[in-house]
Amino acid sequence: MNEARDRNRRLLGDLYRAALAGVDPRRCVEETLARREIARALGRAVPRGGRVGVFAVGKAAAGMLAGTNGRFGRALAVLPRGYPPPPPSSRNGPEVLYAAHPEPDRSSVAAAQRAREFFASFGPRDVILCLVSGGTSSLLCLPRPGLTLDEKRRRVARLAARGAGILEINRLRTSLSAVKGGRLGRATPARLVTLVLSDVPGDRPSSVGSGPTIRGGRGDLVRVVASNRIGLEAAAKRARARGLSPRIAARRLTGEAREAGASFARSAARLRPGQVLLAGGETTVALSNRRARGGRGGRCLELALGAARVLESAPIAALLAAGSDGRDGSSDAAGAFADARTLGRARAFGLDPAAALERHDTHAFFEALGDLFVTGPTGGNVADWAFAVRL
Repeated sequence: MNEARDRNRRLLGDLYRAALAGVDPRRCVEETLARREIARALGRAVPRGGRVGVFAVGKAAAGMLAGTNGRFGRALAVLPRGYPPPPPSSRNGPEVLYAAHPEPDRSSVAAAQRAREFFASFGPRDVILCLVSGGTSSLLCLPRPGLTLDEKRRRVARLAARGAGILEINRLRTSLSAVKGGRLGRATPARLVTLVLSDVPGDRPSSVGSGPTIRGGRGDLVRVVASNRIGLEAAAKRARARGLSPRIAARRLTGEAREAGASFARSAARLRPGQVLLAGGETTVALSNRRARGGRGGRCLELALGAARVLESAPIAALLAAGSDGRDGSSDAAGAFADARTLGRARAFGLDPAAALERHDTHAFFEALGDLFVTGPTGGNVADWAFAVRL
C-alpha cells in the first residue's frame, strides 16, 4: 500500500512541477520581450535620447527580472523577506529591497516610498519596464494620507477573516493606498510597459498586486505573461506524455477552502482509471473563532482536508492541493496530499480532523501524517492548483 501511495505522490508532484515550469517567470519574460510590439515599445526611448529602467515587484520578481538578461538600465526589485535575490547581471546589478509578506510592516512602507522615488526619477522621454506578480499588495504598502499603517492592516485583516476573496480584498487595499490602483505609475511622466504574472481570477492586470502601475489612458502597454490556466495546460501536457488522460475542470477553485475541497473530491471520485483531474484558482478561509488565530495552515491544506472527508469512501487514488508560490498561508509547506486512507491513518495517530479544521491548524495535522508537500519558495505565483489521479 505504501508503494502505491508513493507512486501516486511522485506522479502528482511531477504534475505540479510541470505546471510550475509552464509559468516560469524568467522564460515567460524572455519570450514576451522577444515579441515585436514589446521590443518596439521599449525601443522608443532610444531615438528620443531616453532611458529604459526596470521595476520588479512580487514573489516572482527575481525570476521576472532575470528574464530581462540585464539588457536595460537602472533596476529596482522588491522581494519578500527570505526569498533569494535576482541572479547577478552581466551589466547592471539591481537595487534590491526586501519587505514583509503576507502582512505589510514598515519595510513595506519604505519599499513603496523608494519605488515612488525611483519612478519620479524618470522623465517623459523614458520608458519603465514594470514586472509585477502576486504578493505586491503587501510588499508595497503606503497608506493614503490620514491613515496609519496599523489601521490599514486592521481593516484588511477584518475583511480577510470573514473569508473575502482576493479581488474584494485588493479593492479595499486600493482604496486605502497611496500607491495601488495606478498611483505609483502616476509618479512618473515616463511611458510604462507592464508585464504581469497573474494570480487572480479573470487575470485582470489591475487586480494583480492591486495594480500599482496600471494607470490607464496614457498610451501604456500592459500584457499578462503567465497565469494559473497556463500552468494547468502544462500539467495536462505532462500527464498526456505519461500516458494518462487529463481533464481541466471547467470551474475555478473558489469559495471556502474545505467546501471547495469536498466539491473537487466529488468530481475526482468519478474519474476512470488512467484519468487525471486538474483545477486551479484561489479559495478562502474564514477564521471561525478566536482560537483559530493561533492555528497554522492555509487554504490548500484546508482544501486537502476537506477533500479527505469525501475521499474516504471514494475509489480515487490520490490528490494534491498546493500553492504555486511554495507556501500555504502561515504554513511553510506548499500544500498536502490526501487519499482514501488519510482519515483512517489520522485516527490511528489520534488526530481529530474536525478539530484541526475548527482551529484552522491543518499544518500540524498533515505533518503528523507525513503528508505535507514541501517545496520551499518557488519564485513564482499564479495562485493554487489541485490535482487528482486514479491509476
